[in-house]
Amino acid sequence: MSAERTLHHFPLDPASRQVRLALGEKRLPFGEVQVRYWERPKAFAELNPSGMTPVLVEGAGEARLVLCESRAILDWLEEAHPEPALLGREAAERAEARRLIQWFDRKFEYEAGGFLLHEKMEKRLLGLGAPELANLRRGREGLRSHLGYAESLLQGREWLAGRRLSLADFAAAAHLSVVDYFGDVPWADFPAAKTWYMKLKSRPAFRPLLNDRWPGLAPAGHYDDLDF
Repeated sequence: MSAERTLHHFPLDPASRQVRLALGEKRLPFGEVQVRYWERPKAFAELNPSGMTPVLVEGAGEARLVLCESRAILDWLEEAHPEPALLGREAAERAEARRLIQWFDRKFEYEAGGFLLHEKMEKRLLGLGAPELANLRRGREGLRSHLGYAESLLQGREWLAGRRLSLADFAAAAHLSVVDYFGDVPWADFPAAKTWYMKLKSRPAFRPLLNDRWPGLAPAGHYDDLDF
């Protein structure tokens, strides 16, 4: 644990997971504060007026730096701690990585992950009743479409954005891993995507995510299995 670097996050939040993966890959130690953001805690709102995770706090006292929202945090980490580079060494690689980050943070969230996580996670946390089957169906259809797109990319690439591991892989894995927590990813139908995900699960940076548990939200049986 680091007293000089603290991540305020919710373990099953894809945005928080992207930052955790980047910190782990860059081997930057950090302390953790788990936030029940839906309860709108006052102390957390003072750090980030939007009330959303993640927030990274660097340093203390007058030197304290408060970084809010995953995109700003990840960009700062790349600038402040450039090795290993997680946006690519070449301009074209960086552009492709940024495109795919946007793809998963916006398009995947809107068409797949948002439906599934709202129905399976947020409703239970907020006490909003049973999942709506129509929304689950829309989310699963969107999920298959996005897995098909990832499959097509991985047919000719080592990693999603090209030859090197990048923040694009972490963005995709962060979103898919939370859906996988609830057992909704049909990995068997997408072998290239499954192999890619197995490689990511085996990285040291990913292992803390496999230990995540939240009261009342048990993971699927295969969630932490490296050879699923």
